[in-house]
Amino acid sequence: MIVITNYEQFEAYLGKSLGISPYHKINQAQINQFANATLDHQWIHTDVAKAENEGPFKATIAHGYLTLSLIPYLWKKIVDIQNLKMEINYGIEDLRFGQAVLVNSEVRLNVKLATIANLRGITKATIHVELEIKDQKKPAFSGNVIFLYHFIV
Repeated sequence: MIVITNYEQFEAYLGKSLGISPYHKINQAQINQFANATLDHQWIHTDVAKAENEGPFKATIAHGYLTLSLIPYLWKKIVDIQNLKMEINYGIEDLRFGQAVLVNSEVRLNVKLATIANLRGITKATIHVELEIKDQKKPAFSGNVIFLYHFIV
């Protein structure tokens, strides 16, 4: 795990890989909990029997936004950013979903520091992310997430 405590340490990774998280298995219970939290109970996600018999994947699939919501959890398995007053999720750019994530698939986050800027003491970091699916060539998604970090000086 990489530990970063200031802008200069972060900037040293510009254009470089920050690493890859451990795998995380997405099971039906997690999919159902996400459906309940977001009120998105589309059968392709929650109706196991119908998905197996009528669905194009012959299994339920994770919500695309469920896979996105794993970014903070998996990101913190790769990089430990310390010495902060505040951290803000600022945005997502150029996001593309590559393929569905079937229930019980294992996913991991692969990250690279695309850009970094010091905005009058606030660090704006654009992280290129790909959510890899174990034993699959195409990622579940790829894009850029933007975080703002206010380091304690």
